[in-house]
Amino acid sequence: MKLLFLTPGTGSYYCGVCMRDNALAKQLCATGHDAVLLPLYLPLTLEDSAASPGAPVLFGGLNVYLQQRFPWFRKAPPWLDRWLDHPALLKWLGRFSGMTQGADTAAITLSMLQGEQGAQNREIDKLVAWILQGERPDVIWLSTGLLAGVARRLRKETGVPVFCSLQGEDSFLDGLPEPWRTRSWEEMGRRIGELDGVVAPSRFFGELMEARLGLSAGRVEVIPNGIALEGYGVAEEPSEPVVGYLARFIHGKGLGTLVDAFIEVCRRGRVPGARLRCAGTMIPDDAPYLELQKTKLREAGLLDVAEFLPNISREEKIQFLQGLSLLSVPASYGEAFGLYLLEAMACGVPVVQPRTAAFPEILEATGGGLLVEPASNEELADALEKLLLTPMQRRALGAAGRASVVREFSMACMAEHFLRVSERGTRKEV
Repeated sequence: MKLLFLTPGTGSYYCGVCMRDNALAKQLCATGHDAVLLPLYLPLTLEDSAASPGAPVLFGGLNVYLQQRFPWFRKAPPWLDRWLDHPALLKWLGRFSGMTQGADTAAITLSMLQGEQGAQNREIDKLVAWILQGERPDVIWLSTGLLAGVARRLRKETGVPVFCSLQGEDSFLDGLPEPWRTRSWEEMGRRIGELDGVVAPSRFFGELMEARLGLSAGRVEVIPNGIALEGYGVAEEPSEPVVGYLARFIHGKGLGTLVDAFIEVCRRGRVPGARLRCAGTMIPDDAPYLELQKTKLREAGLLDVAEFLPNISREEKIQFLQGLSLLSVPASYGEAFGLYLLEAMACGVPVVQPRTAAFPEILEATGGGLLVEPASNEELADALEKLLLTPMQRRALGAAGRASVVREFSMACMAEHFLRVSERGTRKEV
């Protein structure tokens, strides 16, 4: 089967969705299928080698922005259009945290969801032409519902069924100012309702998005995320108790909550030698928040036992995880999944998570950790302390989590699910 994945690139920092889609495409290719990963907006920044190293970047970020701001630019000469899509220029652009903010971002979001009725219709022309000039795929997958605006023309002009993966769109759209927020939700609901299939990584997020997009119950199918297991394995436990965090260095992921709980554990004095190690994505805009966490640790006299490792490679991430006693990412928003949980469990590391969003679902399926009440630093500290003081329970949870990830949450399992949904959609077309 020939599959085309459309995935927005970040240009400069690691993105979980990009890395998941890249690993998925590579897995499909390894099993004899033809999977192409096409980046949009900016180049992909990946931990591993690219599944489709020769693929161009379409919907180049500069062209998308300029076509939104200046209507006359939608008829710019082809040479200028090509120059603004040059890979080197887009890579340079990716060094910045974002081209637009506030109303600009909101207007572009709505315009992209409006597809052929939006300001970027010329970019859809280029995407359709690129697809038609090669061997037509059997299916097209959009990595986010925010791309649903391109589907109507793709389905009409290529005759190819279009599917979509939902993950995290709610927090992005809810952060837009009005009136774009409401209009974007409404437009995304209309566009996604036209697709050949929609999936989400958890039952929690699928049901949430069905309600928010006005979709019928059961319209969104669940395909759990998976990880490529190569390199992951259980290492010898660290000599000192180490609490870990692996996610972007932002408030919503709960970094500050974990810092507060760690400080409380150390204040009690029942876990001598405890250390805190944090790794994950960081962009320049995240620096003030990270400095705030360092200030809290410094005032508690604990900065020397804390370490922060931004933007590490895949190999460094695995080594980081293998050096932990446990991991906790107490995200405060409705996390759709949480790949970091699978990554920790694949190394035999148990997790401690709030009883909210997709976390109960994942821990019920894996048995790889403990749940605590959300927004309770005291209860989080209790759970961290309990696991740090009970190595037998830690090892049992870690072993259960790893066995479950290998059995049910590998990239091979995820690829099989995507193929099943894709093949079913193709049969509908026949």
